[in-house]
Order: sequence, then structure tokens, then C-alpha cells
Amino acid sequence: MSAIAQAQKKVWTSHCGVPTLTRVYLIILSALACMPTDRVAAAEDRGLNTVATTKIAADTAATTKGKAAFVFGGVSYFHRWSQDNQHEFTPTGQDDLQKWTDMITINVYPSARDGDALAVKANAVLENYKSHGGGVLRTDSVRGTPDRPAEHFIGVVFGRPNFLESAFARFKLVDGVGCSIVYSHRIYGERVGDQMSKWLNDNGPKMEKLLMDWSNSPSPASLRQLPRTANGGR
Repeated sequence: MSAIAQAQKKVWTSHCGVPTLTRVYLIILSALACMPTDRVAAAEDRGLNTVATTKIAADTAATTKGKAAFVFGGVSYFHRWSQDNQHEFTPTGQDDLQKWTDMITINVYPSARDGDALAVKANAVLENYKSHGGGVLRTDSVRGTPDRPAEHFIGVVFGRPNFLESAFARFKLVDGVGCSIVYSHRIYGERVGDQMSKWLNDNGPKMEKLLMDWSNSPSPASLRQLPRTANGGR
């Protein structure tokens, strides 16, 4: 059994045989509500790297004045930072990458060119999340069809002493190249488990569906054209 399948078996809660995502969120976040957030500290190098410590470089910040890179959930997102195969986008008014509320991070895996290679990447990220104290909310895999390669989903919560961050990651092949598309949401404060639990129960299933149904993510070719931040920007 794959790591994703094992995590799914452990995390999902069922009611009358039907997996119930909301109840999973309540169980996970009820523990976080009573726990100092530094007990579930996230690592900056945790693979999808949605916990940003970046300062905006001038060449990247300039892109915020131009056209939005894409629209997700009815919200326009602007390119803020790129380095190597990782790219970060936030909405208007969230250009400070040390204190944002919503972010889309896109990672490109040039070596992942088929479903098996994509699954390896997804499993590696899942293990990296868990090894750095991430609370796994939910995992799922969508079987491939002749018209659509297999995809994978990971939902996780990370913490810092002054915020909690939920991250929903979708792994898919885009133009034949493996990518992860990560929507992240932060709530700031020292003890915000109850607030994050409410946000997840109000928005978690909706945001997961929105992410998994999203068909207008930037292509790897277009991402290669984005300006890179000088000296890494981190």
C-alpha cells in the first residue's frame, strides 16, 4: 500500500460508510486548539515550501502592477516570487510574503513525466510533510483514465508560534510534466486552532473541490518565462 493510501486509511473518518471530510478536520484541529503552535512547527524546506520567509525583490514586485497571472476561486492572483521550479502567487494587497493570508504555490517536477513518477513525487512530499510535524488532514488519489492521468491530493496543517497554515496540494501532469499546485491559507495569532478549525470546516471541502476541478493553472512553459528573484530572494 502506498504512503498516500496508508495515510488516507488512517485519517479519513466515515459515517455510515461515507468518508466525512468535515469530521476529520474537527478531530485534527481540536488537538491543535489545545497545543502551542510551535509544537507543530513547519520547516521552510518542507518540499512545497508554502511557509515563506521571502522579501520581495524589485524585479518580482514589479509584476504586481501588471496583469494577474490567473484567477482562482474568483480571486485574481499575481506573481510574487520564482526560483528554479517553484513559483508563488498571492492576491492584491498580499504582496508581503512574510505576512500573507492566501497563496498559490506551483512546483514543477521536470523529471516526472508519467503517472508513476508523479506518484513518487506526491508520496515523497507527504512523507516530508509528516516528518516536519505537519498534521495530515486528508489524502486522496484519483485514478487515471485514458483521457486523464491519475492525480493526488494532500491536505495538511503546519504551525509557527504566531500562525497556523493549512495547505491543500494537488499533484497532476500538466502538458506531460508533473506539477503540484498548492493553495495555502494562514491565520495569525498564538493560539488560533479554534479559528483554523472553523475555517477548515467552513471552507475545506469547498477549497479542495475548487482546487481539484481547476483547469486554468499556468503551464510549465509559461512558468519558465516568469522573472526569477535575484539571489534567491530568501
